[in-house]
Amino acid sequence: MTFQYIKNTLRRYHLKDFKFTLVALVLITSVLGVLVVGSAQQSVQGKQILGVILGVIVMLILSLIDYNWILNTYWFLYIVNIVLLVAVLLFGEEVNGATRWLSLGFTSFQPSDLTKIITILFYAKFLGDREREINTKRTIIEAIALMIPTLILIYKEPNLSNTICLAALFCVLMYLGGLSYRFIGTVLAIVIPLMVIFLSIAVQPNQPFLKDYQQKRILAWLEPEKYATDEAYQQINSVMAIGSGQLTGKGLNNNTTTSVKNGNFISEPQTDFIFAIIGEELGFVGCCVVIILLLLIIINCVIIGMKAKDTGGRLICAGVAALIGIQSFINIAVATQIFPNTGISLPFISYGLTSVICFYIGIGIVLNVGLQPKKYQ
Repeated sequence: MTFQYIKNTLRRYHLKDFKFTLVALVLITSVLGVLVVGSAQQSVQGKQILGVILGVIVMLILSLIDYNWILNTYWFLYIVNIVLLVAVLLFGEEVNGATRWLSLGFTSFQPSDLTKIITILFYAKFLGDREREINTKRTIIEAIALMIPTLILIYKEPNLSNTICLAALFCVLMYLGGLSYRFIGTVLAIVIPLMVIFLSIAVQPNQPFLKDYQQKRILAWLEPEKYATDEAYQQINSVMAIGSGQLTGKGLNNNTTTSVKNGNFISEPQTDFIFAIIGEELGFVGCCVVIILLLLIIINCVIIGMKAKDTGGRLICAGVAALIGIQSFINIAVATQIFPNTGISLPFISYGLTSVICFYIGIGIVLNVGLQPKKYQ
């Protein structure tokens, strides 16, 4: 991409088309995340601030790069994604029995976070080019076949939460790409009974599908009292923490010895269980503010997508909106014991450089879609 190309591209943009509302919402959510992360674990707040700063820079740069140019590299992105996921299994760092990170010396990088953005970009182009053939057997089989290697590699880490998140994201992209309701109905008629059978087998001794700790998490979700001192311990304490915050919470950086962070009732509260900290320290009001902010970000992405000039742009915006929605739902559902315990970050809020920067990458590309709205005649 030459300097002249960039110059010519910038000339096509108008400041009035830049979605400052979306930027403001993301920044407010991130600042709130920095404050909550700092309250949960003061030692990592500096890294979270660095992640937000880097994310903003990347977002602004990508907002000025033509998203169609990025989409044209979709096969390259797909290969890079597979290479990174294979590298994790071969050379990754093992933490708490899972190999999900690549060491960069000064920090660790989790490729599965980038995988979600690459998946959105890849299928935005793949489905956009096959818009009229989306319901043919060949296109459906190709789309599924290309998704399977990614799901298998992430599942092998093991990383069941991100596998589920990606599978759900893929289904949303296929639906938004124009998949017929007849096919969707047929799939649901097959998948729902299979899921019931899978769960029935998964809770049995010596089942072949899940790791022992994954099975225990499901059992703890079904019978929390029985596993109150081990697998269900964190979720039970998370629910108690959220309830203890009542309406307005105990306040950030409080020194209450019975709080989940000070009492060590939840391990790593700055990541997967950050919503428990929000509930305890900011109360019901704080929980509602966080959920509303995330919802407004999703709505803004959808609105931008509705005005996109082509299918690729529409799928990018819808994909990023779906990703934020799916991941937020899973994270909050785990913290409130609606879902079994499975580690996944809360977008823009949970601690983690890779997660924060990758979500900013998605927002940056959405902003570029917004800079190239559909021209009505």
